[in-house]
Amino acid sequence: MGLTSFIWFLLIGLVAGWLAGKIMRGSGFGVFGNIAIGVIGSFIGGWLFSLLGVTTGGTFGAIITAMVGAMVLLYVVKLIKNS
Repeated sequence: MGLTSFIWFLLIGLVAGWLAGKIMRGSGFGVFGNIAIGVIGSFIGGWLFSLLGVTTGGTFGAIITAMVGAMVLLYVVKLIKNS
């Protein structure tokens, strides 16, 4: 992975984490927290989408995949935190 690809990966993670925080009615986790949520969410979203047979393409598809994964991650964290 080149430097440009890595920067895009982090930017997509940032956007996905921020959007997931807004959708899940969270207050956000700051820039680095949102990046972490988005990056981890991209792996979760990719795994879930592959199980369901869903494919996405391009930057927008990557953001959607990462955002869905980040929302699942935030939901699970919220369940664990409330129990």
